[in-house]
Amino acid sequence: MKYVINDQLALTVAPEGPLAALIVPFAKSVSAQGYSLYTIDRQLRLAAGFSLWLKQKKIECHQIASYHPEQYLQFRSRQFRYRPDDAAALRHLIGFLRSERVILAEKVSVPQVTEVKRLTQAYKQYLREARNLAEPTIAYYVPFIRHFLNDRFGNGAVTLSHLSARDVVRFVQRQASRLHRGRAKLMTTALRSFLNYARYRGEVVLDLAAAVPAVANWSMPSIPRAISADQAHLLLESICCQTAVGRRDYAILLLLARLGLRSGEVAFLELEDIDWNAGTLSVRGKNGLRNAFPLPLEVGNAIAAYLRDGRPTSTSRRVFLRARAPTRGFLSSSAVGSIVRYSLKRAGLKAPTYGAHQFRHGLATEMLRQGASLEEIGDVLGHRHPQTTMIYTKVDLEALRTLALPWPGGVQ
Repeated sequence: MKYVINDQLALTVAPEGPLAALIVPFAKSVSAQGYSLYTIDRQLRLAAGFSLWLKQKKIECHQIASYHPEQYLQFRSRQFRYRPDDAAALRHLIGFLRSERVILAEKVSVPQVTEVKRLTQAYKQYLREARNLAEPTIAYYVPFIRHFLNDRFGNGAVTLSHLSARDVVRFVQRQASRLHRGRAKLMTTALRSFLNYARYRGEVVLDLAAAVPAVANWSMPSIPRAISADQAHLLLESICCQTAVGRRDYAILLLLARLGLRSGEVAFLELEDIDWNAGTLSVRGKNGLRNAFPLPLEVGNAIAAYLRDGRPTSTSRRVFLRARAPTRGFLSSSAVGSIVRYSLKRAGLKAPTYGAHQFRHGLATEMLRQGASLEEIGDVLGHRHPQTTMIYTKVDLEALRTLALPWPGGVQ
């Protein structure tokens, strides 16, 4: 006799064991995450089999440990073909049991916190709270500082007052030769930031930030790789907007191409960030501050089409959600990069790169060629410093002739 879960799911026999009463609540939990009926059915069968195995092993709910699912899968593989998603299904079950407090999270031994780790954590908090830097920027800075401190102090005591200009110069000289110029520049910027922080703490008296050497020949080293306007047009035309995924990807690509947003700004965009009445879009930039953009009609229509006919039902406030279960917002900006890469390959376009940033460069390049000033381009891209926008002066020298300032005292 079948054991009915709901009007669409049923097990061939009633579940047995310590988890039997939790099979139906588990089914509701998995269903709410947007999984297909086929996937839910497989997860329920594994859960029922796991419960029966626990009964046979005389293991009660409170005795379930993280290694039991692996033992059960080894036992099950003697009767059924192993599938790669079986382990993930049981992890979902264990997560559900912990969320329901049926089993407690296992205690994990806390690794010893070294002085280097303690100091880098304090520096990270300073960047986040006092400097209000964006999380991606912090994530770039901290590994360089950890490496610097480990290189100088190892596992011993960290005494910042013992740092000297020689330590700083020696570290930069060794590392710069191994790094790309962009990474080397980032390393020296991070190092100056940390040394200023050390001075702010009162542990360093000298201005060691001034001792950080410049990496030779990095200023405006290359023209940004930008997708052309024609390629961006062909890419957008290649997207099929008859499907939910197509409507989502089309709206994402339009935000990149028309507004020059960064991938993280698109990935973490929330419903409240769109003011439909005013026709504006508010995004949190790299500096942590919010920037307001006018919402072009074309972009607004694309987002509205996705929200109306493509976005899955979810409690998430993110504008763009995963197409596959679990239904939620993107975990990182790399998801937007993956959409760009997949769309370019599917369209058969040989763009300068497969990343999302090329749209930002493409917008700036096109604006420059249309006669926009560097200040206007910087405003659109949300640049805080004019030097950041200056790299686009290499793009089109003819366009820049109209922007050139007269040489003081006459032509030289």
